[in-house]
Amino acid sequence: MAQGQPIYEARIPIHPRSVKGRFRNLKTGILLLAYGVFFGLPWLRWDRDYGPSQAVLFDIPNRQFFLFDLVVYAQDIFWLAGFLVVAALLLFFVTGVLGRVFCGYFCFQTLWTDVFMYLERKIQGERPARLRLSKQPWNVEKLWKLGATHLSWLLVAFATGLGFVLYWADAPTLARDFFSGDARFAAYVTAGLLTATTYTFAGLAREQVCTFICPYARFQSVMFDRDTLIVSYDQNRGEGSAGRAKVKAGLKTREERQAAGVGDCIDCGYCVQVCPTGIDIRDGLQVSCIHCALCIDACDTIMDKQGWPRGLIGYSSERELEGGKTRWLKGKTLGYGAAVLVVVGALVFSILERPPVDVNVNQVRQPLFVQMSDGRVQNSYELRLNNVSDQELDFTLDIDGLEGATLDLGQVEQIRLEPGQRLTVLARIRHDVEAGADSPLRFYFVIRDREGRIDPVEADARFSHR
Repeated sequence: MAQGQPIYEARIPIHPRSVKGRFRNLKTGILLLAYGVFFGLPWLRWDRDYGPSQAVLFDIPNRQFFLFDLVVYAQDIFWLAGFLVVAALLLFFVTGVLGRVFCGYFCFQTLWTDVFMYLERKIQGERPARLRLSKQPWNVEKLWKLGATHLSWLLVAFATGLGFVLYWADAPTLARDFFSGDARFAAYVTAGLLTATTYTFAGLAREQVCTFICPYARFQSVMFDRDTLIVSYDQNRGEGSAGRAKVKAGLKTREERQAAGVGDCIDCGYCVQVCPTGIDIRDGLQVSCIHCALCIDACDTIMDKQGWPRGLIGYSSERELEGGKTRWLKGKTLGYGAAVLVVVGALVFSILERPPVDVNVNQVRQPLFVQMSDGRVQNSYELRLNNVSDQELDFTLDIDGLEGATLDLGQVEQIRLEPGQRLTVLARIRHDVEAGADSPLRFYFVIRDREGRIDPVEADARFSHR
């Protein structure tokens, strides 16, 4: 009985070759910037009139997120929704114009894998040396080099996990407590999980994350059109009429190759060797291509050595490859761009116009109203006040819109809140309602600072009497 074929093909390890060039320099610059921001922000100090002295701190117990001079509270969660909408629209906009540049330059998987491959190359050597090492039997050299490689990966992965944890408490204090064993259990669990996932994704899985796990690779083509810039191979120039051929006698100059119908591609394989996902860009656009453009640097290096024009592999659109001109201004691009500007504008306006006092009014509904012995009607309300300014405020609480009504705050004589402090106040309003008046009646709670440092804040409410 014949054995069945395996359902899945075994993974072939990829050993990318290093390359120098403008896109490699760009990737390195972005990598250094991203690492500097990620690892440096928790340690950046920031002077505030109140609160921690850390520039970026996510204080979960007190439900406050400190982002430089901006303090985000739990009720501001819609800002996160706005930020995610902006991120999605911006991703769609950039992808429609420039392809998968996010994957190639900004994705965490790409950035961390770059560092892991750099460490691997420094310890094990360039691509030929790594290939030899993988094929040779186990000995002291192989054990040492592979062990040192994985240890360096684990150190970077641990630094990543710890770096993330430091955003959630005072970084110097938490770092000291972490290594002395005094940190909270959640800190060790979070750091451990991120260490494991970073080591697995960037060190072991690598290109499989981009090819099989990340959903973006699967739906990216929906956002492409004939004017989207993609990393592409100029087949007409590279193949000619007789295909590509290596440099040899009679095919050394462009003139000789053109006379023989041979293209400019010398079939050196350098573009394949530098690809972190192991594809051949000469086979056309593929789902595994992350648009890192390292194949462009590789091909440009060969063209420079041959003295031929660059651009055999480059960023170009399908329309441009067919001899046309790329259209930048089109409905989809303008639509995504306009949507990004509108959402960003709304988000910025919401942040800048946030009142210094957040007020939430809930009417007590059991009972909805009470008929007093003197004929007046009483409604009760819970007012949740949150001082979101950066100074201590001393409030007065009044009502507007119910002529002749009285406000009773019970035992509360003074409402003073520190920055970030919250307080719930029970307010009772008694009102002699005119016969035939509509129900409910609309009115406002008005919060004022006794010293006039902020503008009055109004909170809409309803008064029920039947």
